[in-house]
Amino acid sequence: MAVPDEKSQYDTLEARLQIYFTRRDLLVQALTHSSYVADMTGIESNERLEFLGDAILDVIIAEELFHTHPHWSEGDLSKAKAVVVEARSLERLARRWEIGACMRMSHGEESSGGRNRRALLADAVEAVIGAYYLDQGLPACQDFVIREMAELLETIDLSEREWDYKTQLQEAFQAKFQATPRYAVSSVSGPPHARLFQVTVSFAGQVIGRGAGQSKKEAEQLAAEEGLRSEILHQASEGDHLS
Repeated sequence: MAVPDEKSQYDTLEARLQIYFTRRDLLVQALTHSSYVADMTGIESNERLEFLGDAILDVIIAEELFHTHPHWSEGDLSKAKAVVVEARSLERLARRWEIGACMRMSHGEESSGGRNRRALLADAVEAVIGAYYLDQGLPACQDFVIREMAELLETIDLSEREWDYKTQLQEAFQAKFQATPRYAVSSVSGPPHARLFQVTVSFAGQVIGRGAGQSKKEAEQLAAEEGLRSEILHQASEGDHLS
């Protein structure tokens, strides 16, 4: 099994994050990938903590956006929250924390690039949040999350416009053609912990974009980004209508 020099790694991580666990075992569990415990008994992976952290993160970010943007609609708040908590945002946070180096995982997972895999890193961030919530409670966890995500939260308007390609594509086609593109999953491959989704987006029977990602949502966003550059959109004049 691939195990870092654990105590010093955890001490360094806590100092970097400026949070300290009274129950170190919760932090250790948050940094334990399922591949590490596959052939072991008595050791739990971070999957349950990830589940909890995902829910806690949703609540914290939803409340923060609710209070800081009192004039936003429900749709605006939902789109903004999706940007903050999506895998790409959490991956960037994980890399800033250098959390990959602290993970416990199998040699096979490590040799296949696990320490740099977006989904694994994002899951670990959620697991750490879940662990810190259990250790210190909601107020402390809320302070931690808002501090660590402050820069993204401050620039959420720009980030939302930049990343929400699906909405951009839908609005562009609706304006030109009074109709919207359709998405379809063309294939799903890979093991359960590292799925790869292939998605196409089409309009009037013509594929205008393709995307691949570790979730259907991510693949759709990448397909939509390509669709925004499609000829069918840029060659059409105002008033054109395709069935």
